[in-house]
Amino acid sequence: MLNEHKRWQAENVKEALTRRRVVAVSGARQTGKTTLSQQVVIKPEDYRSLDDTFLLDYALSDPKGFVHNNTGTMVIDEVQKAPKLIPEIKQVVDNDNRPGQFLLTGSANILTLPIISDSLAGRVKYIRLRPLTVAEIMDKEPAFLQRAFDMNFPAIISGYNKETIFELAFRGGYPEAAVINNLQHRKEWHIDYINTILMRDLKDIANIRRYNDLQSLIGILASWSAKFMELSQITANLSINKSTLDSYINTLVYMYMFEKVSPWLKTDYERIGKRPKFYAADTGIMTSVLGWNLNDTIINNDRSGKLMETFVFQELAAQVDLDTKYSLFQYRDRLDREIDFLVERDDGSLLGIEVKAGHGVSKEDFKAQIWFKENIVKNKNTYVGIILYSGDRTVQFGENLLAVPTAALWL
Repeated sequence: MLNEHKRWQAENVKEALTRRRVVAVSGARQTGKTTLSQQVVIKPEDYRSLDDTFLLDYALSDPKGFVHNNTGTMVIDEVQKAPKLIPEIKQVVDNDNRPGQFLLTGSANILTLPIISDSLAGRVKYIRLRPLTVAEIMDKEPAFLQRAFDMNFPAIISGYNKETIFELAFRGGYPEAAVINNLQHRKEWHIDYINTILMRDLKDIANIRRYNDLQSLIGILASWSAKFMELSQITANLSINKSTLDSYINTLVYMYMFEKVSPWLKTDYERIGKRPKFYAADTGIMTSVLGWNLNDTIINNDRSGKLMETFVFQELAAQVDLDTKYSLFQYRDRLDREIDFLVERDDGSLLGIEVKAGHGVSKEDFKAQIWFKENIVKNKNTYVGIILYSGDRTVQFGENLLAVPTAALWL
């Protein structure tokens, strides 16, 4: 039996149900949305999963009757399968303004379904559930962002060298896959998962006909994780036009298999790049799709850099999601000065994070951050610059500049 980890988003969902008539939790299939809903609504008066063919037929044939809800919270799982429920839910909550009437979950970004985003505006709170973080698996609280802005890290964080961190990254955050110790068996789970998504779930949100191209695209996009995509190279490899490629990429983003991190644009617009940076949403799936071997990855600089940065993104994004005072960006200017991640706090303070797979850090590694601090931030806002690396010591390299063990993400 799988260990049902306490999810960080559980408290946000509970709080939202006390204020909003509808709460929608979305995330990839098998990330634990059902478990989360059971943690939040301990004894739901009505729990309905649209993976149940009988309930799905009921929802499609009689949406008004399906959402009739006199008391308590109705939980509807995989709501994207029956979007006609949404206008009916709107009517119910417009006639009754009590909070916590519906908890919806979906394996696609519910915001991308026009009938949902248009109908429930002002009535719904959207919450993202990502795969498990290392800290959630360890039953730790999310503390990294506050520690980083306060520059309050332990002097030594031992037990997590490069090899150990990469073992965690290869497991990924899908609860069922993360407990599989055999690397080949875990890879088979990830590949079966992708095939299930392609053959079963895509039809609920997109009209996809070229499944072989989409399967190939998943591998290509995984290879572009932690990079700025060159669409011309991808279209050449797949022999499809740009508009079709855009729609396929957007579909995979809607289904939370990949993500884009927007550029930080609060400076001279002509100076900086405008392209988003692309990341796989789970390093376990990424390494399985690419067929990587753990030992080979550790000694391959390109692979190890890509894996470490993608892994940090997943851990970092899950903590940013928890509090609306934080926003996540990346920075790259026309002269290729780059900062992997910028976390902006609502008071204007900035946290810059660079990621290194290796065990050593030098002052030269802070070059882009020092330039950014002196030329962009100046004295207008607080700036903290961090390099996450696979060593075990926190080392100061100047005012508000720290090298910090990557394991600080899950302290």
